Amino acid sequence: MTTTTNQGMATTGEMEDPVMHDRPSLRRALLDIVDSGFVGIQVRVNDRRGEWVGSAGESVLGESTPPPTDGYIRIGSNTKTFVAATVLQLIAEGAVALDTSAAVYLPDLTIDPRITVRMLLQHTSGIFNFTGEIYAAEAGVEGVPWNGMTLVPGIPWQGREWVDSRFTHHSSEDLARVALSKPGRFEPGTDWSYSNSNYALLRLIIEEVSGRSLAEEMHRLVLSPLGLTQTQVPDSASIPDPHAHAYYRYGDDGEETTVDVTSQDPSWISSGGDMISTTRDLHLFISSLTSGRLVPEPLLAEMLTPHPPAGYGLGVFVQDTGHGTVITHNGGIAGHGALMYSSPDGSTTLTAGLNYVDDAALSLGAAFQSATQRLVAEVFGNLPTSGAS
Repeated sequence: MTTTTNQGMATTGEMEDPVMHDRPSLRRALLDIVDSGFVGIQVRVNDRRGEWVGSAGESVLGESTPPPTDGYIRIGSNTKTFVAATVLQLIAEGAVALDTSAAVYLPDLTIDPRITVRMLLQHTSGIFNFTGEIYAAEAGVEGVPWNGMTLVPGIPWQGREWVDSRFTHHSSEDLARVALSKPGRFEPGTDWSYSNSNYALLRLIIEEVSGRSLAEEMHRLVLSPLGLTQTQVPDSASIPDPHAHAYYRYGDDGEETTVDVTSQDPSWISSGGDMISTTRDLHLFISSLTSGRLVPEPLLAEMLTPHPPAGYGLGVFVQDTGHGTVITHNGGIAGHGALMYSSPDGSTTLTAGLNYVDDAALSLGAAFQSATQRLVAEVFGNLPTSGAS
């Protein structure tokens, strides 16, 4: 198995000890993650020891070259944190209000007037997820039996149907209308349920109040101020070079087919997960956000206040890892995945990109959870105790 590593520059901008930190436990973790079924992984760690980057596995399935440590990757639901930061910046400017009804900003859509901007950010709106919802069988919801539960399908996003239509363009407004045409999961504000529809609606609010595209407004409020030159809201099916490749496997007449899906139109997920970035930019973003250099302190406090039961704030998870609290959002989208973790003060971060063979059964789901837990333990398990130098 091939691995690459690079270490050296401290987070302060000063060179560390001439003896570079090898960090064999991190290198071993990368190899173990690849052995668990992933095609490849690239990781970036910034902490009191400086910066460490490494990669393992394959950039292209069946070839020996590991993923580039500075490679572009589709970041999936990490997109939600970028969108949330943009909304909070608009709130700081007075263009949006956190507890105002979303219907005020989008009067042409049939949004329950009780649903606020805060509920969209926090997934407490109850709005149907346009990629589909799964209910307990006893819920009495009409749908398709699925693993002892009931599936109410949304737009195609799995199997051969998605592979064959992966270059189809979907407007965020059309996705929002799909979501709003279905009954909600619960009364607004009474529960929590993760729904990509919330962030498609937030995209529409951003564009409505600003008169600009999400890409333009995010560049003005987030990307440009932080110097995030490797992050984009894509407007095509391509992904910049260098990048590792993403794959999707589906069954057809008893035969399995694996397809390279690196190129796709990600508009099917809208602002629930369509963005592209690198581990470098994810580090700069999450460290700047958590350290208070992006969002004003009162709004940052709102953002980092978790809502039970999932511990979700406004576009981020606030998690107790057993090694202290971390601020995080992870994401996956058809063979690409991204991890983004930060200590509450932004001094320690873990960002990673994964490429793998995805499928409708989400076969790597357990391995994904195990991989993230392993890396979090390696990076955040040795933080200095309070008062340590």
